[in-house]
This record gives sequence, structure tokens and C-alpha cells, in this order.
Amino acid sequence: MIRRFVEGTLAVLALIALSPVLCIAAIGIRLRSPGPILYRANRAWLKGSRFTMYKFRTMHTEQTILKSRVTAEKDPRVFPFGSFLRMTKIDELPQLFNILKGEMSFVGPRPEDPYFVENFYTPEQFEVLRVLPGLTSPGTLYNYTHGEKSLDSKDPDASYVKNVLETRIALDLVYIRQKSLPYDLRLVARTLWIMLCIMAGRTGFPGPPEMKKILKRRSAPAPADPLLPVQPLSSRPSLR
Repeated sequence: MIRRFVEGTLAVLALIALSPVLCIAAIGIRLRSPGPILYRANRAWLKGSRFTMYKFRTMHTEQTILKSRVTAEKDPRVFPFGSFLRMTKIDELPQLFNILKGEMSFVGPRPEDPYFVENFYTPEQFEVLRVLPGLTSPGTLYNYTHGEKSLDSKDPDASYVKNVLETRIALDLVYIRQKSLPYDLRLVARTLWIMLCIMAGRTGFPGPPEMKKILKRRSAPAPADPLLPVQPLSSRPSLR
């Protein structure tokens, strides 16, 4: 309860402080692409239930070229101003309202599309659904710096499952095991630093520090921690 009160208060303060940015983003979307300002995404929530996650819309409403659930670099559905919003992560700011509603936290596993949860998550990976999703996490940062670049623009969904999903979830499971206030603060600081670097033009980043724990766990002959996924991708069902 205390954490929720603190995060709700911080969300209100952030909304007030960032209100000029929110207004500029809303006006820019309205001027650059006809359609709603907000995008309402259906996402998996605690214990497999669902919630509506808010984002600024960054894609054209008429999507006749591609119908994927994830977005690759240079996705033709994204309009230019939307690309800027995505690069700076301004498109994620409406999720402050999700934090106010108690549906999200500032730090927590990346909210996932229910399709991927229902079709590709292993029993171990369902552990990410026992805590509130968040604005940032090790998995979210990995997807930001590495994941989106590895997606095939012709079939982003399949390449997401093949190249990104398992690592992203494993990183978030490391966070769940070590969840603490100091760790949360370090992740917030890391997020701000990465965003500043990307806006300054940096394109390459080292792997997240949590990756060492994942590699060590996978190389162990008998993993003792049930939270870290060890099932190879070859044993997963193919993308339908």
C-alpha cells in the first residue's frame, strides 16, 4: 500500500511536470496523422488477467501493409513524428495513468501481448505475471537497445519469438528475484542514461549486466532456481 501511494504521488507529479511535453505530443499526433491521440493496447496482467495499457499513437490507423503485433525498426506503419516519440519513449508517458490506477509500476516486467503469453510462455516464464508490469525493466531496456534491431521487418512477430522473447523474459525474471528499492533506482537511472545516449546519436550498447547471471544459470548442469527459463526455443511451438 505504501509503495502504491508513493508511486501514485510520483505519477501525479510527473504528469504535472511533463504536461507541456504531453500537450506537444498530442498536438503533433493530431497534425501528423488522422485518428485518435492515444493507442489502447490489450496486455497481460497479474496471473494472466488483462488490462488496457495507454500509449501515444505512433502508427497510421490504416494498416494495410503489415499486421504484426510487434514493431521492427523502420516499420512502415509508423509515421515520422511517431518515430520520434518512439525513439525518445515519449509515447510511453500515458502509462503514468496506468500507474495512477494501480495497474502498473514505474519498474516492473515489460507488459506483454496476451497472444505471446498464451502461445509461447513456458510455465517458468509465467512467473513474470506475479508482479505488476512496469515502465522499465532489464527486459524492457534490452528490447530498446538490442531487441528491436534484431527483428525481421518482413515478419516481426516470428523473429521476436525466435530472437528476443526468451532473453527478455529471462532478464525480467532476474529482476523479480532481486527486486528491491536500490535495484529499482539503479534501473531508473540506467533507463534515463540510455535514453539520453540514444537521443545523442549512440547506436551500440553493451549487454545488460543481468545477462551474466542468465548465462551462468544456463551453463549450470542443474539450475536450482525455478524462475529462470531454461527451455530451448526448439521445444517451443512454432508461430502460427
